[in-house]
Amino acid sequence: MKRLFLIATLVGAAPALADEGMWTYNNFPSAKVKEKYGFEPSQEWLDKARLSSARLAGGCSASFVSANGLVMTNHHCARGCIEQLSGAKKDYIANGFYAKTEAEETQCPAMEINQLEQITDVTETLNKATAGLSGKPYSDTLKAKMSELEQACSAGDAKVRCDVVTLYQGGKYNLYKYRRFQDVRLVMAPEHAIAFFGGDPDNFEFPRWDLDVTFLRVYQDGKPAKTENFFKWSEKSAKEGDLTFVSGHPGRTSRGLTIAELEYQRDVAMPKMLFMMSEVRGMVTEFQKRGPEQKRISNNLLFGVENGLKATKGRLEALQDKKFFGQKVAAEQELRKKVDANPEMKKKYGAAWDEIAKAQGQLVNVRKDLAFVEQGNGLSSSLYSIAKTLVRASEELPKENGQRLREFNQANVPALTAGLLSPAPIYPELEIMRLSFGLTKMREELGSNHPFVKKVLGKESPEKLAARLVKGSKLCVLKDVKGSKVCDVAVRKGLLDGGKAAIAASKDPMIQLALALDADGRAVRKNYEENIDAVIKKNAELVAKAKFEAYGTNQYPDATFSLRLSYGSVKGYLEDGKKVEPVTQMAGTFEHATGEEPFALPPSWLKSEKLLDGATAMNLVTSNDIIGGNSGSPMINKDAEIVGLVFDGNIQSLGGEYGFDESVNRTVAVHSDAIIESLKKIYGATRVLEELRPGSTKIPSVPTKPAG
Repeated sequence: MKRLFLIATLVGAAPALADEGMWTYNNFPSAKVKEKYGFEPSQEWLDKARLSSARLAGGCSASFVSANGLVMTNHHCARGCIEQLSGAKKDYIANGFYAKTEAEETQCPAMEINQLEQITDVTETLNKATAGLSGKPYSDTLKAKMSELEQACSAGDAKVRCDVVTLYQGGKYNLYKYRRFQDVRLVMAPEHAIAFFGGDPDNFEFPRWDLDVTFLRVYQDGKPAKTENFFKWSEKSAKEGDLTFVSGHPGRTSRGLTIAELEYQRDVAMPKMLFMMSEVRGMVTEFQKRGPEQKRISNNLLFGVENGLKATKGRLEALQDKKFFGQKVAAEQELRKKVDANPEMKKKYGAAWDEIAKAQGQLVNVRKDLAFVEQGNGLSSSLYSIAKTLVRASEELPKENGQRLREFNQANVPALTAGLLSPAPIYPELEIMRLSFGLTKMREELGSNHPFVKKVLGKESPEKLAARLVKGSKLCVLKDVKGSKVCDVAVRKGLLDGGKAAIAASKDPMIQLALALDADGRAVRKNYEENIDAVIKKNAELVAKAKFEAYGTNQYPDATFSLRLSYGSVKGYLEDGKKVEPVTQMAGTFEHATGEEPFALPPSWLKSEKLLDGATAMNLVTSNDIIGGNSGSPMINKDAEIVGLVFDGNIQSLGGEYGFDESVNRTVAVHSDAIIESLKKIYGATRVLEELRPGSTKIPSVPTKPAG
């Protein structure tokens, strides 16, 4: 792969240089931006950008782009909703969707959008509560105090979400207060063929020619929400050398992990993950050959697996690069020498690395039970996941908030309820296939004599058990509504409202299985949280404090799916000795097309080729530091105006999990000009255009009829 590189800086070894860093909004290095680019974001600028940014709670970024609740994100971030609203007779994934009127905007079955309203540093409060504690007391106290802070913050308001965010591996804690939107409706989405043009072969590559965009709208009290803060559209095209900012929610980086933790990822976790995902890809690919409907209902699963497979492979190759890993080792050794040279620091922090290493050793021993007994890798079924959540909810929700499992705390209840009662379709044939595969892998990994395997399978084969469970469950009764399949969730609602008594009385085979296995999962989880996770968290906190003492606090924390701001510029790079230009043009889209998947353009594009200005910028790359989770992030200029929409990174950026190299790491975005050109001349999306650019130039007299 074209991706092995030298890392310019390593988090924890020194303050970040160049364009490195996914910075929190309450610790953004505005002075550094001014030093390099001549522009210093003010507090007012930062507040406006923060409030104009949005998060899809399911794992992507977004932005508000009008005063009437219009939200922009990636097509691949919204494809779950698009697929759930589709049916065999109206496939919005294949044909696209456009609501010509407000009445046609259709609610996503299970989507939540968050807007970060406030950040509060609660480090001192949590440190005081956990002072002198370790193991189970530390874990229990930390969890209870976090839940207490979150509950006090939301004050019972379902429209407010509050999360305590762990930063610097526990060196700091911030309380993030969000405005929560749970009525989210689909407004416009192009066809999958152009949103993911080039498919898996072009994924994480550049040059690119994708229109990976979707527009949603948040509603409140049945009406479009009024959003005072939103990003306006830039009238000027972003060009090479222009300063760019990306405001989004990077999911996870591991730049601050210890060597022992990285070795576990390199030698144990990721190789197993790659094997598993490769097998899942083969399984889904074979399933798709059964027919067009099987292909339609499994496309989203295949997309996720292929994306994860390529990303994981890139991360593994980064850790397997001896020169790169040697830099990580040297950085840790340098810090440990500083700690050992100072008697006071050595007393406080000296043992932390060894304690984490011991915990990683224990994790190797329990990882299979953790994965298959508690995390449900063998019971890979949407129906079983719902059943398990219902069973646990009946136990957890009656408890005091601080005593619950973290995912059931009061701050999460609105999202939990929305997910459980979502009418999103669950297809039996796909469920049986997934569950059969998962049960087979469970037996293979744990062994046929493992007590849990015997308890789950009994005398049945994985295939027979999967079929019996899925066919016998009433947790989703599919029915047709206006040409689309939806779940009747009446049984789920009764179980959620009825609590323990309803769960105990249920004859649903999925509920019965989840109830029978609950104690097994809880025991494995308890051991992990108290004897492994608590040790890692406590000692990671000590490592972070050692870094602060040694190098100061002018560092950015690892990504945690919380809002971050990065800065960079439109910039090409060298690959194999050749310069990769930073901007592609729309004409290149047609030149790249072959007529065969995944390089086949949709009919709407082929019909509109002569209407388009081929010189219009299509995609661009910048030196912004991003990672997975940044998909859907707005790319803005110094005037806080939209100049692009982030949808990917280049192949070299996959090593960004562990470090950053400005010379090759690149963010890939849809150029703002391409979005306007396609909305105007291909889709005739007048309503969206008028919101993005009030008074936009008129639509061509004979626009292509929009799909949907």
